[in-house]
Amino acid sequence: MLKIRLQRIGKRGQAHFRIVVVEHTKKAKGKFLELLGTHNPHQDVLQADRERIEYWMSKGAQISPTVNNLLVNHKIWDRPKMQSWKPKKKKASEKQEAQPVEPVPASPAGEPAAEQSVPASPAPEAPAPEAPATQ
Repeated sequence: MLKIRLQRIGKRGQAHFRIVVVEHTKKAKGKFLELLGTHNPHQDVLQADRERIEYWMSKGAQISPTVNNLLVNHKIWDRPKMQSWKPKKKKASEKQEAQPVEPVPASPAGEPAAEQSVPASPAPEAPAPEAPATQ
């Protein structure tokens, strides 16, 4: 299956991207069929060939959500945005820990219950170290 997706170029800290048509099984930095545009995120510049993108989509190529959202943001086409990522699901044990503490129930007279104070107990004293015996 063909995909229209981003290919990262540029050195570390200075990323630039190509918009390319590539087989979905190929490596991200591998050979591509056609270069459709470029994206510079540092200057927020997008250059894309809309006609060629639509041509490849008519041939069955699928567009990645990130490329679609870039084209929508830069008003190259009027299509709905796609969800490009999914939040991680929390494990069941983490959900139980994150539950809020239940509020204190109200008294039968309708008044809120007074805060229950816990008497502060003195800290247990540590035994004094024994002095060495001298003779």
